[in-house]
Amino acid sequence: MEFAGRLAVVTGGGSGMGRELVVQLAAAGCSVATCDVDQVAMDETAERATNGAPAGVRITTHVCDVADERQVGSFREAVLAEYGVDHVDLVFNNAGIGGGGSFVAGRREEWERTFAICWGGVYNCSRAFVPLLIASDEGWLVNTSSVNGFWASLGPGVPNSAYSSAKFAVKGFSEALIEDFRVNAPHVKVAVVMPGHIGTNIVANTRRVLGSDPDTMSEDELAQVRADMTRRGMQLDGMSDGDIQQLMKTMAEAFRDNAPLSAAQAATVILDGVRAGQWRILVGDDARAIDAAVRGDPENAYAAGGPGFPTINRGSTEAVR
Repeated sequence: MEFAGRLAVVTGGGSGMGRELVVQLAAAGCSVATCDVDQVAMDETAERATNGAPAGVRITTHVCDVADERQVGSFREAVLAEYGVDHVDLVFNNAGIGGGGSFVAGRREEWERTFAICWGGVYNCSRAFVPLLIASDEGWLVNTSSVNGFWASLGPGVPNSAYSSAKFAVKGFSEALIEDFRVNAPHVKVAVVMPGHIGTNIVANTRRVLGSDPDTMSEDELAQVRADMTRRGMQLDGMSDGDIQQLMKTMAEAFRDNAPLSAAQAATVILDGVRAGQWRILVGDDARAIDAAVRGDPENAYAAGGPGFPTINRGSTEAVR
């Protein structure tokens, strides 16, 4: 698919890959309706996208929590009203957070919130917008899973259950839709995106969404963070709570700034994959390496220190709950 003259929906457009998808789609001549929970961040996205877009391209922003089906329904109706259309051409289910690491020892509320955004958001938005893709002459549903959608690990000592469960669900749902669309809507295609470590603000955004900002954490929450970091082998002797808070901020910045692939580069890979008609889009050398390792030796994928399985550097989202 070429994007000029089309209308796309992008969730999580306030930062990271979502923002870059909006900017690059607009530059290619595609109008975009984007949603996020952060209006200020979306305003920045819209300004960047508009400045780089050809005449006639429109960017609209919509505050929406994708985990809330009613808000998603309102987002859908707003898109139809704003653009005066009965269809959309592309939907990028990109919104997501980390968190919810341990099913056993973590907070249930955090686990369920993470799952509700990362899987429920894809489900809700697909329910809302797939009929509009079907109403188009050619449609694409692009769902962001993760390498954690085929390998449920961040490395030894770091549980990652909610995020991985959600991303496995996204992958399975997307693959199941290949035949569903082929039978019932052959002009609509689906792609599942599986990024590795991409330079985004997901660590900081996760803390904001889950209400665990370092500056406002309780003593009990800081104690849990300290225990998590110690379990991962970090030496924290002599560090005060203030030192731990600063370390959390530094880790979030390092995750964003030291990634092997930027959010803009990742968005380019995704859009090139859609242009080429790919249903499975791996983003990053680390994603390709982990994919090859899991496929090559699935029995040892979760063996302690299993050969050939690189550790994913995510900051870690669990350590900054």
